[in-house]
Amino acid sequence: MYLLDANIFIQAKNRHYAFDVVPGFWRWLERAHGIGIAGSVERVREELLAGQDELADWARTHFSFFQPIDDDTAACFRPLLEWASSAPAGYKSAALSEFSSDAADFLLVAHALAHGHVVVTHEVPSPNSSRRVKIPDACKALGVEWESPFAMLRKSKAKFDLVESFAPGHSSDSGRPGKDEPDRAGDESNGGQGLLF
Repeated sequence: MYLLDANIFIQAKNRHYAFDVVPGFWRWLERAHGIGIAGSVERVREELLAGQDELADWARTHFSFFQPIDDDTAACFRPLLEWASSAPAGYKSAALSEFSSDAADFLLVAHALAHGHVVVTHEVPSPNSSRRVKIPDACKALGVEWESPFAMLRKSKAKFDLVESFAPGHSSDSGRPGKDEPDRAGDESNGGQGLLF
């Protein structure tokens, strides 16, 4: 399963996959979660809810997307803390405190380690930085796989079908097909090569 960092949702909403421009991305998340290949942790949901915007509304109505922290995950806290405390980067105390104080990054890596999941984040490695513990560095140290969201989408063979909302017979406000064009969200007619949205 792919475990999504908070920045995946936030940047998607603000940049690449705005709700009103690429609704297929959000439908893909729903379907991907439904078949067990995408999710996140509850702490990420809490961060999204603090935004009080349409992303917060999405997180509020998709609570099952965000998994609770279980005993297996809690058992991974110690090795993760031990690595961070002795890492070659020599993290400053403020960085260690931020990373370990019930932060979403810490819980994502621990949950992925416990369950063999893949962490998805926009963060990039920064092994020489002592000011912040980056997710890719923690993942590499603990043997947890991590990827960018674009790698996740390619490997999942996600397809977002363009609907020209300005064309006759199409809706101009939601990006969904109009009455003359079938909604292809979730159409699996592409030979089983992935989910088409």
